[in-house]
Amino acid sequence: MIDVILKKGKEKAAMLHHPWIFSGAIDKIKGKPLNGEIVKVCAANAEFLAYGYYNDQSRVALRLMEWEESTTIDKQWYQEKLRSAIASRKHLLNEDTNTCRLVFSEADFLPGLIVDQYADFLSLQILSAGIENVKEEIIALLKEELNPRGIFDKSDAGARKHENLEATQGLLWGETPPEFIEVRENGIAYHINIADGQKSGFYCDQRDNREILAAYSKDKNVLDCFCYSGGFSLNSLKHGATHVTSVDSSALAIETLAHNLELNGFDATRQQSIQSDVNKQLRTFKEEGKKFDIVVLDPPKYAPSRSALDRAARAYKDLNRLGMLLLEKGGILATYSCSGAVDMETFKQIIAWAALDAGKEVQIIKQFHQPEDHPVRLSFPEGEYLKGLLLRVL
Repeated sequence: MIDVILKKGKEKAAMLHHPWIFSGAIDKIKGKPLNGEIVKVCAANAEFLAYGYYNDQSRVALRLMEWEESTTIDKQWYQEKLRSAIASRKHLLNEDTNTCRLVFSEADFLPGLIVDQYADFLSLQILSAGIENVKEEIIALLKEELNPRGIFDKSDAGARKHENLEATQGLLWGETPPEFIEVRENGIAYHINIADGQKSGFYCDQRDNREILAAYSKDKNVLDCFCYSGGFSLNSLKHGATHVTSVDSSALAIETLAHNLELNGFDATRQQSIQSDVNKQLRTFKEEGKKFDIVVLDPPKYAPSRSALDRAARAYKDLNRLGMLLLEKGGILATYSCSGAVDMETFKQIIAWAALDAGKEVQIIKQFHQPEDHPVRLSFPEGEYLKGLLLRVL
Protein backbone atom coordinates (compact mmCIF):
# COMPACT_ATOMS: atom_id res chain seq x y z
CA MET A 1 0.00 0.00 0.00
CA ILE A 2 1.30 3.46 -0.95
CA ASP A 3 2.20 5.84 1.87
CA VAL A 4 1.06 9.48 1.81
CA ILE A 5 3.02 11.66 4.25
CA LEU A 6 1.45 14.82 5.61
CA LYS A 7 3.32 18.06 6.34
CA LYS A 8 4.38 18.66 9.90
CA GLY A 9 1.48 20.07 11.92
CA LYS A 10 -1.18 18.93 9.43
CA GLU A 11 -2.03 15.67 11.17
CA LYS A 12 -4.40 17.06 13.84
CA ALA A 13 -7.63 16.79 11.80
CA ALA A 14 -6.89 13.17 10.88
CA MET A 15 -6.07 12.34 14.49
CA LEU A 16 -9.47 13.78 15.47
CA HIS A 17 -11.08 11.49 12.84
CA HIS A 18 -12.08 14.25 10.46
CA PRO A 19 -12.40 12.45 7.09
CA TRP A 20 -11.07 15.17 4.77
CA ILE A 21 -7.45 16.11 4.04
CA PHE A 22 -6.83 18.83 1.48
CA SER A 23 -4.10 18.61 -1.13
CA GLY A 24 -2.07 21.41 0.48
CA ALA A 25 -1.53 19.29 3.62
CA ILE A 26 0.39 16.58 1.73
CA ASP A 27 4.19 16.63 1.94
CA LYS A 28 5.15 13.62 -0.16
CA ILE A 29 3.84 10.40 -1.65
CA LYS A 30 5.89 7.21 -1.75
CA GLY A 31 4.71 5.90 -5.12
CA LYS A 32 2.11 6.87 -7.70
CA PRO A 33 -1.38 5.98 -6.47
CA LEU A 34 -4.24 5.85 -8.94
CA ASN A 35 -7.22 8.10 -8.32
CA GLY A 36 -9.60 6.32 -6.00
CA GLU A 37 -6.91 3.98 -4.69
CA ILE A 38 -6.75 3.30 -0.94
CA VAL A 39 -3.55 4.66 0.60
CA LYS A 40 -1.92 4.68 4.02
CA VAL A 41 -1.85 8.19 5.50
CA CYS A 42 0.98 9.02 7.89
CA ALA A 43 2.13 12.01 9.93
CA ALA A 44 5.44 13.73 9.21
CA ASN A 45 7.13 11.43 11.76
CA ALA A 46 5.82 8.36 9.84
CA GLU A 47 3.21 7.57 12.52
CA PHE A 48 0.11 5.85 11.06
CA LEU A 49 -2.99 8.04 10.95
CA ALA A 50 -5.62 6.39 8.75
CA TYR A 51 -6.49 4.69 5.49
CA GLY A 52 -8.31 6.65 2.83
CA TYR A 53 -9.13 7.19 -0.83
CA TYR A 54 -6.62 9.28 -2.78
CA ASN A 55 -7.48 11.61 -5.66
CA ASP A 56 -5.07 14.17 -7.11
CA GLN A 57 -7.92 15.77 -9.11
CA SER A 58 -9.77 16.95 -6.01
CA ARG A 59 -9.08 19.67 -3.44
CA VAL A 60 -10.03 17.00 -0.92
CA ALA A 61 -7.10 14.81 -1.90
CA LEU A 62 -7.72 12.24 0.82
CA ARG A 63 -11.05 10.92 2.10
CA LEU A 64 -10.35 8.96 5.27
CA MET A 65 -12.39 5.90 6.13
CA GLU A 66 -10.53 3.70 8.64
CA TRP A 67 -8.35 4.64 11.63
CA GLU A 68 -7.31 1.15 12.85
CA GLU A 69 -4.02 0.17 11.22
CA SER A 70 -4.55 -3.58 11.65
CA THR A 71 -7.85 -3.48 9.72
CA THR A 72 -7.97 -4.68 6.13
CA ILE A 73 -10.33 -2.80 3.83
CA ASP A 74 -11.86 -5.59 1.77
CA LYS A 75 -15.29 -6.93 0.83
CA GLN A 76 -15.98 -7.86 4.45
CA TRP A 77 -15.13 -4.31 5.57
CA TYR A 78 -17.61 -2.79 3.09
CA GLN A 79 -20.22 -5.38 4.09
CA GLU A 80 -19.87 -4.49 7.78
CA LYS A 81 -20.18 -0.76 7.09
CA LEU A 82 -23.25 -1.25 4.88
CA ARG A 83 -24.91 -3.61 7.36
CA SER A 84 -24.29 -1.21 10.23
CA ALA A 85 -25.75 1.74 8.29
CA ILE A 86 -28.82 -0.21 7.18
CA ALA A 87 -29.46 -1.67 10.64
CA SER A 88 -29.36 1.80 12.25
CA ARG A 89 -32.30 2.91 10.03
CA LYS A 90 -34.38 -0.26 10.25
CA HIS A 91 -36.75 1.17 12.88
CA LEU A 92 -37.66 4.08 10.57
CA LEU A 93 -39.31 1.81 8.01
CA ASN A 94 -42.86 0.68 8.74
CA GLU A 95 -46.41 0.73 7.32
CA ASP A 96 -46.48 4.53 7.30
CA THR A 97 -42.95 5.12 5.96
CA ASN A 98 -41.17 2.94 3.38
CA THR A 99 -38.55 5.44 2.22
CA CYS A 100 -35.40 6.75 3.91
CA ARG A 101 -31.68 7.29 3.41
CA LEU A 102 -29.82 4.05 4.11
CA VAL A 103 -26.25 5.28 3.64
CA PHE A 104 -25.07 8.86 4.16
CA SER A 105 -21.50 9.08 2.87
CA GLU A 106 -18.90 10.19 5.46
CA ALA A 107 -21.43 9.86 8.29
CA ASP A 108 -21.42 6.10 7.68
CA PHE A 109 -17.66 5.84 6.95
CA LEU A 110 -18.31 5.38 3.22
CA PRO A 111 -17.18 8.72 1.76
CA GLY A 112 -18.95 9.45 -1.50
CA LEU A 113 -21.72 6.85 -1.22
CA ILE A 114 -25.39 7.75 -0.81
CA VAL A 115 -28.11 5.08 -0.89
CA ASP A 116 -31.82 5.93 -0.67
CA GLN A 117 -34.63 3.38 -0.42
CA TYR A 118 -37.88 4.05 -2.27
CA ALA A 119 -40.27 1.20 -1.49
CA ASP A 120 -38.73 -1.81 -3.32
CA PHE A 121 -36.15 0.22 -5.27
CA LEU A 122 -32.78 1.69 -4.36
CA SER A 123 -31.30 4.93 -5.69
CA LEU A 124 -27.50 5.14 -5.67
CA GLN A 125 -25.28 8.23 -5.81
CA ILE A 126 -21.53 7.71 -6.11
CA LEU A 127 -19.62 10.95 -5.58
CA SER A 128 -16.02 9.79 -5.03
CA ALA A 129 -13.49 7.95 -7.19
CA GLY A 130 -12.87 5.53 -4.33
CA ILE A 131 -16.46 4.30 -4.25
CA GLU A 132 -16.59 4.34 -8.07
CA ASN A 133 -13.75 1.79 -8.03
CA VAL A 134 -15.79 -0.62 -5.88
CA LYS A 135 -19.19 0.08 -7.46
CA GLU A 136 -19.77 -3.53 -8.50
CA GLU A 137 -18.96 -4.79 -4.99
CA ILE A 138 -21.36 -2.24 -3.49
CA ILE A 139 -24.15 -3.29 -5.88
CA ALA A 140 -23.57 -6.98 -5.08
CA LEU A 141 -23.67 -6.29 -1.33
CA LEU A 142 -26.87 -4.21 -1.59
CA LYS A 143 -28.52 -7.00 -3.57
CA GLU A 144 -27.47 -9.50 -0.91
CA GLU A 145 -28.57 -7.39 2.06
CA LEU A 146 -31.82 -5.88 0.75
CA ASN A 147 -32.98 -7.90 -2.27
CA PRO A 148 -34.49 -4.85 -4.02
CA ARG A 149 -36.50 -5.00 -7.24
CA GLY A 150 -34.01 -2.66 -8.86
CA ILE A 151 -30.99 -0.43 -8.22
CA PHE A 152 -30.83 2.85 -10.15
CA ASP A 153 -27.77 5.07 -10.61
CA LYS A 154 -28.32 8.78 -9.92
CA SER A 155 -24.65 9.78 -9.94
CA ASP A 156 -25.30 12.92 -11.96
CA ALA A 157 -24.40 15.41 -9.24
CA GLY A 158 -21.95 18.22 -9.88
CA ALA A 159 -19.78 16.91 -7.04
CA ARG A 160 -18.47 14.20 -9.37
CA LYS A 161 -16.69 16.86 -11.43
CA HIS A 162 -14.48 17.61 -8.42
CA GLU A 163 -13.35 13.97 -8.49
CA ASN A 164 -12.80 14.07 -12.27
CA LEU A 165 -15.73 11.70 -12.78
CA GLU A 166 -18.34 11.94 -15.50
CA ALA A 167 -22.01 12.13 -14.59
CA THR A 168 -23.82 8.80 -14.92
CA GLN A 169 -27.43 7.74 -14.69
CA GLY A 170 -29.30 4.55 -15.48
CA LEU A 171 -30.26 1.08 -14.31
CA LEU A 172 -27.50 -0.75 -12.44
CA TRP A 173 -29.36 -3.96 -11.63
CA GLY A 174 -32.81 -5.53 -11.67
CA GLU A 175 -36.01 -3.95 -12.92
CA THR A 176 -36.16 -0.48 -14.44
CA PRO A 177 -38.16 1.69 -12.03
CA PRO A 178 -41.60 2.67 -13.36
CA GLU A 179 -42.18 6.31 -14.26
CA PHE A 180 -43.72 6.79 -10.83
CA ILE A 181 -42.85 4.71 -7.75
CA GLU A 182 -45.39 4.91 -4.94
CA VAL A 183 -43.81 5.46 -1.54
CA ARG A 184 -45.24 6.39 1.84
CA GLU A 185 -43.89 8.88 4.36
CA ASN A 186 -45.67 9.68 7.62
CA GLY A 187 -48.77 7.98 6.25
CA ILE A 188 -48.89 10.09 3.07
CA ALA A 189 -48.50 8.51 -0.38
CA TYR A 190 -46.16 10.00 -2.98
CA HIS A 191 -45.52 9.22 -6.62
CA ILE A 192 -41.82 9.88 -7.17
CA ASN A 193 -39.77 9.78 -10.35
CA ILE A 194 -36.24 8.48 -9.78
CA ALA A 195 -34.95 8.93 -13.32
CA ASP A 196 -36.08 12.52 -13.88
CA GLY A 197 -36.57 13.75 -10.32
CA GLN A 198 -34.24 16.10 -8.44
CA LYS A 199 -31.32 14.73 -6.43
CA SER A 200 -31.83 11.00 -5.82
CA GLY A 201 -35.58 11.24 -6.46
CA PHE A 202 -37.18 12.58 -3.26
CA TYR A 203 -36.20 14.84 -0.35
CA CYS A 204 -36.54 12.46 2.59
CA ASP A 205 -34.39 14.81 4.71
CA GLN A 206 -37.47 16.93 5.50
CA ARG A 207 -39.55 14.02 6.82
CA ASP A 208 -39.57 15.12 10.48
CA ASN A 209 -39.85 18.82 9.68
CA ARG A 210 -42.92 18.32 7.48
CA GLU A 211 -44.73 16.63 10.33
CA ILE A 212 -43.66 19.26 12.87
CA LEU A 213 -44.94 22.12 10.70
CA ALA A 214 -48.16 20.29 9.82
CA ALA A 215 -49.22 20.46 13.49
CA TYR A 216 -49.63 24.24 13.04
CA SER A 217 -51.66 23.96 9.82
CA LYS A 218 -55.20 23.24 11.01
CA ASP A 219 -57.64 25.86 9.69
CA LYS A 220 -54.75 27.87 8.21
CA ASN A 221 -54.06 29.32 4.77
CA VAL A 222 -50.64 27.95 3.75
CA LEU A 223 -48.13 29.03 1.08
CA ASP A 224 -45.59 26.30 0.19
CA CYS A 225 -42.69 27.71 -1.87
CA PHE A 226 -40.28 25.46 -3.79
CA CYS A 227 -42.90 22.78 -3.18
CA TYR A 228 -41.32 20.10 -5.45
CA SER A 229 -43.45 16.94 -5.07
CA GLY A 230 -45.54 18.53 -2.31
CA GLY A 231 -44.15 17.30 0.99
CA PHE A 232 -45.17 20.34 3.05
CA SER A 233 -48.34 20.89 1.01
CA LEU A 234 -49.64 17.35 1.51
CA ASN A 235 -48.81 17.26 5.21
CA SER A 236 -50.62 20.58 5.72
CA LEU A 237 -53.71 19.31 3.89
CA LYS A 238 -53.68 16.08 5.90
CA HIS A 239 -53.64 18.07 9.14
CA GLY A 240 -56.58 20.28 8.22
CA ALA A 241 -55.25 23.33 6.39
CA THR A 242 -58.10 25.40 4.96
CA HIS A 243 -56.17 26.07 1.74
CA VAL A 244 -52.65 25.44 0.41
CA THR A 245 -50.97 27.34 -2.43
CA SER A 246 -47.97 25.45 -3.86
CA VAL A 247 -45.34 27.20 -5.99
CA ASP A 248 -42.43 25.71 -7.98
CA SER A 249 -40.64 26.66 -11.21
CA SER A 250 -40.46 23.02 -12.37
CA ALA A 251 -43.23 21.66 -14.58
CA LEU A 252 -42.31 18.13 -13.46
CA ALA A 253 -42.68 19.16 -9.82
CA ILE A 254 -46.16 20.58 -10.43
CA GLU A 255 -47.15 17.48 -12.41
CA THR A 256 -45.86 15.20 -9.65
CA LEU A 257 -47.72 17.19 -7.00
CA ALA A 258 -50.95 16.78 -9.02
CA HIS A 259 -50.42 13.00 -9.00
CA ASN A 260 -49.81 13.07 -5.24
CA LEU A 261 -52.92 15.13 -4.49
CA GLU A 262 -55.05 12.65 -6.44
CA LEU A 263 -53.23 9.69 -4.89
CA ASN A 264 -54.19 10.85 -1.39
CA GLY A 265 -57.73 11.87 -2.31
CA PHE A 266 -57.40 15.46 -1.10
CA ASP A 267 -60.12 17.95 -2.01
CA ALA A 268 -58.85 19.83 -5.10
CA THR A 269 -60.69 22.99 -4.02
CA ARG A 270 -58.37 23.27 -0.99
CA GLN A 271 -55.20 23.50 -3.08
CA GLN A 272 -53.77 25.60 -5.93
CA SER A 273 -50.52 24.86 -7.82
CA ILE A 274 -48.59 27.64 -9.54
CA GLN A 275 -45.65 27.04 -11.88
CA SER A 276 -43.52 30.15 -11.50
CA ASP A 277 -40.20 31.50 -10.30
CA VAL A 278 -40.74 31.75 -6.55
CA ASN A 279 -39.22 35.20 -6.02
CA LYS A 280 -41.24 36.61 -8.90
CA GLN A 281 -44.43 35.01 -7.57
CA LEU A 282 -43.85 36.34 -4.06
CA ARG A 283 -43.59 39.85 -5.48
CA THR A 284 -46.80 39.28 -7.44
CA PHE A 285 -48.60 38.16 -4.27
CA LYS A 286 -47.31 41.28 -2.48
CA GLU A 287 -48.60 43.55 -5.27
CA GLU A 288 -51.97 41.78 -5.11
CA GLY A 289 -52.15 42.30 -1.34
CA LYS A 290 -52.40 38.54 -0.61
CA LYS A 291 -51.76 37.31 2.91
CA PHE A 292 -51.15 33.84 4.38
CA ASP A 293 -51.16 32.32 7.87
CA ILE A 294 -48.15 30.09 7.16
CA VAL A 295 -45.35 30.54 4.60
CA VAL A 296 -42.87 27.73 3.85
CA LEU A 297 -39.53 28.62 2.21
CA ASP A 298 -37.47 25.56 1.26
CA PRO A 299 -35.15 26.80 -1.52
CA PRO A 300 -32.41 24.89 -3.35
CA LYS A 301 -28.78 25.18 -2.26
CA TYR A 302 -27.85 28.86 -2.63
CA ALA A 303 -24.29 28.41 -1.31
CA PRO A 304 -22.58 25.33 -2.80
CA SER A 305 -19.29 26.56 -1.29
CA ARG A 306 -18.01 29.20 1.12
CA SER A 307 -16.97 31.37 -1.83
CA ALA A 308 -20.66 31.78 -2.69
CA LEU A 309 -21.68 32.70 0.87
CA ASP A 310 -22.06 36.47 0.40
CA ARG A 311 -24.23 36.10 -2.69
CA ALA A 312 -26.27 33.36 -1.00
CA ALA A 313 -26.80 35.51 2.11
CA ARG A 314 -28.32 38.26 -0.04
CA ALA A 315 -30.60 35.75 -1.78
CA TYR A 316 -31.75 34.20 1.53
CA LYS A 317 -32.35 37.65 3.03
CA ASP A 318 -34.48 38.89 0.15
CA LEU A 319 -36.47 35.65 -0.03
CA ASN A 320 -37.27 35.72 3.69
CA ARG A 321 -38.07 39.43 3.65
CA LEU A 322 -40.71 38.77 1.00
CA GLY A 323 -42.04 35.80 2.93
CA MET A 324 -42.46 37.87 6.10
CA LEU A 325 -44.32 40.62 4.21
CA LEU A 326 -46.92 38.08 3.03
CA LEU A 327 -47.83 36.87 6.52
CA GLU A 328 -50.81 37.87 8.57
CA LYS A 329 -49.84 39.43 11.91
CA GLY A 330 -48.69 36.60 14.17
CA GLY A 331 -48.27 34.28 11.18
CA ILE A 332 -45.79 31.41 10.96
CA LEU A 333 -42.71 31.34 8.71
CA ALA A 334 -40.93 28.01 8.24
CA THR A 335 -37.62 28.76 6.52
CA TYR A 336 -34.80 26.39 5.58
CA SER A 337 -31.31 26.28 4.13
CA CYS A 338 -29.68 23.14 2.72
CA SER A 339 -26.36 24.94 2.11
CA GLY A 340 -23.63 23.32 4.17
CA ALA A 341 -21.60 26.55 3.96
CA VAL A 342 -24.35 28.37 5.90
CA ASP A 343 -24.28 27.31 9.56
CA MET A 344 -27.18 27.86 11.94
CA GLU A 345 -25.77 31.01 13.54
CA THR A 346 -25.13 32.57 10.14
CA PHE A 347 -28.63 31.61 9.05
CA LYS A 348 -30.15 33.25 12.13
CA GLN A 349 -28.20 36.44 11.39
CA ILE A 350 -29.48 36.46 7.79
CA ILE A 351 -33.06 36.07 9.02
CA ALA A 352 -32.52 38.89 11.51
CA TRP A 353 -31.43 41.15 8.63
CA ALA A 354 -34.52 40.10 6.67
CA ALA A 355 -36.77 40.95 9.63
CA LEU A 356 -35.11 44.36 9.96
CA ASP A 357 -35.66 45.13 6.27
CA ALA A 358 -39.27 43.92 6.49
CA GLY A 359 -39.91 46.02 9.59
CA LYS A 360 -41.02 42.95 11.56
CA GLU A 361 -40.42 41.58 15.05
CA VAL A 362 -39.75 37.86 14.89
CA GLN A 363 -39.73 35.09 17.50
CA ILE A 364 -37.94 31.75 17.05
CA ILE A 365 -40.35 28.95 18.03
CA LYS A 366 -38.32 25.91 16.96
CA GLN A 367 -35.10 25.01 15.20
CA PHE A 368 -35.17 22.40 12.43
CA HIS A 369 -32.48 19.85 11.61
CA GLN A 370 -31.98 16.92 9.28
CA PRO A 371 -33.50 13.60 10.47
CA GLU A 372 -31.68 10.67 11.99
CA ASP A 373 -31.16 8.84 8.70
CA HIS A 374 -28.88 11.80 7.84
CA PRO A 375 -26.68 11.56 10.97
CA VAL A 376 -23.83 13.95 11.73
CA ARG A 377 -20.54 12.61 13.05
CA LEU A 378 -19.11 14.88 15.76
CA SER A 379 -15.75 14.58 14.00
CA PHE A 380 -17.34 15.81 10.74
CA PRO A 381 -19.61 18.80 11.47
CA GLU A 382 -19.72 19.59 7.73
CA GLY A 383 -22.23 16.75 7.47
CA GLU A 384 -24.84 18.99 9.11
CA TYR A 385 -26.14 20.72 6.01
CA LEU A 386 -29.89 21.14 6.63
CA LYS A 387 -31.08 23.71 9.10
CA GLY A 388 -34.25 25.70 9.53
CA LEU A 389 -36.25 27.97 11.78
CA LEU A 390 -39.91 28.03 12.73
CA LEU A 391 -40.70 31.70 13.31
CA ARG A 392 -43.66 33.75 14.52
CA VAL A 393 -43.74 37.05 12.67
CA LEU A 394 -45.35 39.81 14.76
